[in-house]
Amino acid sequence: MLDAIFGSKSSEQVLIFLTARESGYATEIARFFGAELFAIQKQLERLENSEVLVSRNVGRTRLFEFNPRYPFLKELTALLEKALSYYPPEVKEELIMNRRRPRKKDKPL
Repeated sequence: MLDAIFGSKSSEQVLIFLTARESGYATEIARFFGAELFAIQKQLERLENSEVLVSRNVGRTRLFEFNPRYPFLKELTALLEKALSYYPPEVKEELIMNRRRPRKKDKPL
């Protein structure tokens, strides 16, 4: 949908994922969209070099998120949230659902 504006499909995927979940790492994003890991890594690197994203290491994982000091962050996130609203409901729900820890053994659903 926005790949014409951002220059590539993987760039759109990275930005949409980070809009929905606020942070993420390359393998997680590639696995979610079924994209090539190298393409996602390249876009993350490009966006970080452009200061749109920042990263930090959490253990051995490099976690990316939007740079709060990026001058057009408000406008960019507004555009991405609008684009996210046009995604199919099942994809949108899966994107927003952010379970990172396993559920306790006997905890009811």
